[in-house]
Amino acid sequence: MQIRNEHSPSLYPTCLSTNTLGPPDKTLRKENFEGKLWNPIPIVIQERIVGKSWNPDCPVPIDDLAYIQVTHWNMDQKLCTGEVIYHKNLAHELIDIFSELFDEGCCIQQMELVDNYDALDEPSMEANNSTAFCSRAITGKPGVYSKHSYGCAIDINPLFNPYVKGDILLPKTAAKFLDRTLLQTGLIVENDAYYQAFIKRGYTWGGNWDKPYRD
Repeated sequence: MQIRNEHSPSLYPTCLSTNTLGPPDKTLRKENFEGKLWNPIPIVIQERIVGKSWNPDCPVPIDDLAYIQVTHWNMDQKLCTGEVIYHKNLAHELIDIFSELFDEGCCIQQMELVDNYDALDEPSMEANNSTAFCSRAITGKPGVYSKHSYGCAIDINPLFNPYVKGDILLPKTAAKFLDRTLLQTGLIVENDAYYQAFIKRGYTWGGNWDKPYRD
């Protein structure tokens, strides 16, 4: 069975069942929520990412990455299944974070592997697609690996929460969301439920970085 998010623009299935992937290494179940983790990444998923988000020059071996599926609320408050790849040492904690976000009613428009967009940030961000692992350089710093390359960073609703540095806006379609006072579901502000779920576990938030950019 293939599970597709209702509002996904992707031509590919977002999640596959355990009939295809095999039994997960960890499962967290509670009312309406399910989080599942596979490490090593199932072969069928490796075939999707090798040559796209993961390449032999990636700073993290593919065996150090885990494939995760979690239940989340979309912008219409409907239940969806999302997928993400993360470092195996942080994967259990990430499931706990998504469980907390679910309990708080936090909305994530969609969560598909960036490989469904050929590992290209811009179209994935334009679709408001939440992603984590992708081996790539820091924006504006060729040759310097982003934290996403190590499987230890995640972007939530990146259309609503864009990258801003001077005149650079990514995605380019996010101009409306430069106004951080908008009452927009899925827009992250300091001390909200999204923020708290990550910060209390030691994460930093790109929205208040003391740098010449916000992410």
